[in-house]
Amino acid sequence: MTTVLAIDQGTSGTKAMVVDPAGAVRAVSELPVRPRYLPGGGVEQDPAALLESVLASGRAAVAEAGLPIDCVSLANQGETVLAWDPRTGHPLSEAIVWQDRRSAGICAGLAEWAELIAERTGLVLDPYFSAPKLRWLRDHRGTEGVVTTSDSWLLHQLTGEFVTDTTTASRSLLTDLGTGTWDPELLELFGLADEALPRIAACDEIVGETRAFGAPTPMGGLVVDQQAALLAQRCLAPAEAKCTFGTGAFLLANMGTVPTRSSAGLAASVAWRVRGELTYCFDGQVPTAASAVRWLQDLGLLRDASELDRTAAADPAGVLCVPALAGLSAPWWAPEASAALTGMTLSTGPEHVVRAVLDGIAAQVAELADCAARDLGEPLRRLRVDGGLTRSGVLMQAVADLLQTRVEVYPSAHATALGAAGFARAAAQPGLPLADAVIGWEPITSYTPRMGADAAGEFRAHWRHALQNASISRETA
Repeated sequence: MTTVLAIDQGTSGTKAMVVDPAGAVRAVSELPVRPRYLPGGGVEQDPAALLESVLASGRAAVAEAGLPIDCVSLANQGETVLAWDPRTGHPLSEAIVWQDRRSAGICAGLAEWAELIAERTGLVLDPYFSAPKLRWLRDHRGTEGVVTTSDSWLLHQLTGEFVTDTTTASRSLLTDLGTGTWDPELLELFGLADEALPRIAACDEIVGETRAFGAPTPMGGLVVDQQAALLAQRCLAPAEAKCTFGTGAFLLANMGTVPTRSSAGLAASVAWRVRGELTYCFDGQVPTAASAVRWLQDLGLLRDASELDRTAAADPAGVLCVPALAGLSAPWWAPEASAALTGMTLSTGPEHVVRAVLDGIAAQVAELADCAARDLGEPLRRLRVDGGLTRSGVLMQAVADLLQTRVEVYPSAHATALGAAGFARAAAQPGLPLADAVIGWEPITSYTPRMGADAAGEFRAHWRHALQNASISRETA
């Protein structure tokens, strides 16, 4: 078996983990990364800080583990982009984060092509995805260098290669869902036809060699962070689903090996390409989850995320929240939407607002689960969950109540890194079945519905009504 250094470069931090051949985690190092939230919907990161977090966390984990590393893997943010010089590797722009909405006008200008884009890519024409942000960079940051997702730049820094992976490429609005390859017509539509494009690698492929963490080491097992978590939670069969509660909340459901476009407003993308075969997933996003909790902290309503359950009211006392603090993604796709708090009175206290925000996150996840069930043709039998906010029993119980299904909590805080380690094992050992490359697990805890189906339905009806105050039209909702 293989000893892996798995690196999870996320929106709020970078985590590096050493996993030994027995599947034991031998070292973990985590460093924070702070996005900057700008007026007008801008969200940016310092590329140098991203790279330094990758190098420092990886080196610290290797030093702590004291083991020779056989393979290095990288999970990435998916839709975060930047401009950079391919000769020197020097960044030519800030990293434009997946939450950034400044390319909404570019999407509006391509509205007549939205149906074609959706059919070709499985995605909705929205600033969330990479291509509009790449076009925005060219329009506002000049024409020098290349424009790519952040993984390509990091991989160039680590290996000298110009490469991305099939899951990241599938989130760009620039690839054909059925083949996983760049689409010339889509590149032309976004004005990116003359751009140099990275090679698209499989998730079980060794793409190069890095010396960044000591001795020369193969690098492979590349993947988007959410697809890595889907693998870690062993959602290997159609209709198995997970939700990661991080900066945002991301629900993914395995759809199998036949690419199907969503009829319910979700995105459809590549879950992974392994052993020459593409597997697909439906996915939906809540743009603000942990970032909504940080907003509560910034307002002084909450001292720390660890105090969520102690602070949140047992009952929101009629207060409802649509936490669209960075717009709405699936299934509404309303980047212009703003948050709404309704039902407040003079008796409303911080505890009611905190509870309403948690319930609002859970309500959005429930909407995504319903959409996935419609696309899959069957209800979700359970939802596997991971991420920092799963430590909130109030939130997890609200998810179980509003979904009316069992919620199983992943036992590790490192699902994305462990999923990347699984892909790295598959890359390093070509004969190893994917199911055997993934570390087995049992839920650390689970939640079953305490709220009756009628009460859950009534709450969700009230919440959907509150959605109309989130600056979106009734036609969109």
